[in-house]
Amino acid sequence: MGVSPDSAAIDVNGLWKIFGAKAERVLECDDKYLEPTALREKTGCTAAVRDVSFEVRPGEVFVVMGLSGSGKSTLVRCLTRLVEPSAGEIRIDGEDIGRATPARLREIRRHRVSMVFQHFGLLPHRRVIDNVAYGLEIQGAAKTVRHARAGEILALVGLEGHADAYPDQLSGGMQQRVGLARALAVDPQVMLFDEPFSALDPLIRRDMQAEVIRLHREVGKTMLFITHDLSEALKLGERIAIMRAGSIVQLGTPEELVGAPADDYVADFVRDVPRSHVLTLRWICRPPEPGEPLDGPVLPARTVIKDAIGATSSSSRPIRVVDGDELAGVVDRVDMLTFLSGHDPAPAVRAGA
Repeated sequence: MGVSPDSAAIDVNGLWKIFGAKAERVLECDDKYLEPTALREKTGCTAAVRDVSFEVRPGEVFVVMGLSGSGKSTLVRCLTRLVEPSAGEIRIDGEDIGRATPARLREIRRHRVSMVFQHFGLLPHRRVIDNVAYGLEIQGAAKTVRHARAGEILALVGLEGHADAYPDQLSGGMQQRVGLARALAVDPQVMLFDEPFSALDPLIRRDMQAEVIRLHREVGKTMLFITHDLSEALKLGERIAIMRAGSIVQLGTPEELVGAPADDYVADFVRDVPRSHVLTLRWICRPPEPGEPLDGPVLPARTVIKDAIGATSSSSRPIRVVDGDELAGVVDRVDMLTFLSGHDPAPAVRAGA
């Protein structure tokens, strides 16, 4: 179910971004719906974002994922008009960004929306605490105020004791923490991440992913995260939009993408994902059969299947799968073995049903 524009942290409707000398003319005709190669050959234009619509709920971690050239980075830059959209509507907390004056856009970028990029963009001649406080300095905060706030945020991201260091004295992961702290320091309503960890080593990247999860749990910011990495998307996203050639081809929870890919393109993305690590008991539970005992172990419907394998193997009774106080269904050994063998034992029962 969608989120009404009034309650959405970010609401995007019919967004287009077309690059090229004839962009305005293309936008006014049906040529814009041509496949990317055909559009370039006919008009010389590229539709980087094609009729994209989605909502991000307040406090949600929403991931936009796609390969290089899919339009995801252009999309995130359109949200605050770092790249000017060709058409469509963008609202942040109900405010129409397309109608914002240049002065109002500066205010939005300084106070309401923070962005974290792949390249840290730290000021090399400034200490860590001054880098973190930079956004507050731009806002006009007094030095004592901004340093106090920066100190709090440095502690939050695990960099206490490094306030007086310079960026080149820090590791890549620590520099990205400084970038994250700088974005948090202005207390934004929305945080936009454009592949911030793609240049980091795998182990550091994993640590930074865990850091984002922890920070989200502690500060509860609305986050929109851009990535080309499926494992990162599945780890971070409450919902994921997969982009291809400027369009969203599927939007759903990690469970929905892995369990019911919308087309072959999405299926190829999720082919190597261990389904038992993503899908939950809600996916495989079934209605109890007449006379089937209902006194077995109880597990929440949101339990990941791999975490329930032990319970089904050690109990002769079916597991009762509950959603709050309601019985969602049951799962027994046969159901679990059928799923693990590569089949869905209860195809009619799906997440969100």
